[in-house]
Amino acid sequence: MFEDVSGLIADNPPGLHYGAAVAAPDGVRPCVVIAGYGGPNRVLTWSGGQLRDTAPPELADEGRQAIGVAAGDLDGDGREELYVLNADTFTGPKKYADRLFKRRPDGGWEDLFERPENRAARNLASGRSVAVIDRRGVGRYGFFVANYGRPMRLYELAPGGALADLAPPLDLARTACGRGALALPLFSNHPDLFCTNEQGANFAFRNRGDGTFQEVAHELRLRDCEEHGRGVTALDAGGELALAWGNWDGPHRLMVRGPRGTWTDRATPGLAFPSAVRTVIAADFDNDGNDELFFNNLGEPNRLYRAEVLANPDRQVGGALELTMLDAGAALDADGFGTGAAVGDFDGDGVLELLVSRGEKEPQPLAVFKARAAYPNWLRVRPLTRFGAPARGAVVRAEYGGRVRAKGICAGSGYLCQMEPVAHFGLGELRAVDRVVVTWPDGARVVLLNPTARTTVAVPYPKG
Repeated sequence: MFEDVSGLIADNPPGLHYGAAVAAPDGVRPCVVIAGYGGPNRVLTWSGGQLRDTAPPELADEGRQAIGVAAGDLDGDGREELYVLNADTFTGPKKYADRLFKRRPDGGWEDLFERPENRAARNLASGRSVAVIDRRGVGRYGFFVANYGRPMRLYELAPGGALADLAPPLDLARTACGRGALALPLFSNHPDLFCTNEQGANFAFRNRGDGTFQEVAHELRLRDCEEHGRGVTALDAGGELALAWGNWDGPHRLMVRGPRGTWTDRATPGLAFPSAVRTVIAADFDNDGNDELFFNNLGEPNRLYRAEVLANPDRQVGGALELTMLDAGAALDADGFGTGAAVGDFDGDGVLELLVSRGEKEPQPLAVFKARAAYPNWLRVRPLTRFGAPARGAVVRAEYGGRVRAKGICAGSGYLCQMEPVAHFGLGELRAVDRVVVTWPDGARVVLLNPTARTTVAVPYPKG
């Protein structure tokens, strides 16, 4: 399916690259922030027909050992802050604290953890993934950190403006070998958290509706105790969200929710077959109207599957996905040491690019792949918070061609990574969309009738 279009990156030296996040820190232009381990972080922005590194020295932060990155509007100013997770040790205490970068009015950047009132709250535990969550549906996000061998963290702004770790009072400060983190309304009608862990059970934190949580992985059958979780993503299962995650050298999972709320593994033997997996991504790369599942493996060929939603007149959830292994083409990348990956329409042509962050075991350049012969029609929906920032954690459903498709606006997924904050729907040969329903984290909804195909629609938060 894919061809190598890495030439889209203007300057692409080898490096030890880890997590990647598609963000909009200036409130306008999207960019890809890439964590550099022992080298500079990179900020790739589309300009002059290529992705060019525009990282200022503060964000490049050369010399730190960054692995995870995520973006979200912490303070409600309409601009996304950037959380960069550093890990100079495999587990336990570390030397270099994480960074939480905020853009100043003069265009420069500051690390909020360096303010005197915030230094005591710094994360000095080794971690892996970061996700953002608007747990109360107010348009302001907290940064959830999946630590490894130390308690999880959730950073929000306290009423006085200082950073506070709210994981302990919310019963999120569980200790595990944290790996992946996903924040979407998966178990309730509100933003929930799902964490894949290594050497122990996964966590499923269900939002009670008031911004507090209950851990329910056991009753939902999502613990997967014997495996070693890595990347996790959500994909369309006929208008509902299914879960897919990779287990390191163990069976990969494709979990579909049943009518009683419990989840069942629908992975085929081929998809489940163990691999040295890192990031897992769901996206419609060829615009055919079905999600593809991309498994990014370390030092062995990557894998690609089509997850086609079958006709389901009774609207029963579960067993509605047919998986087909595809030829990934250039994205097999058998010699690549890929650790992170991110998806976005960087060049604005309506076909998604797949950026793979490589170089875990030895320095390697970044890679960019694109579907060779994508279908011509698509629709992109970009929900915004009441403050104008990307509404991460919102869910968008599109009705067309006699079916309903669901997309979550990425708040953190893959592994160490975060995708673009846009719901991208491939339409195949269709040119008409009947209806789009956008649901925000607080339950507010907007219905769009007959949106124009081959456009990107920004959807403001409803007033009144």
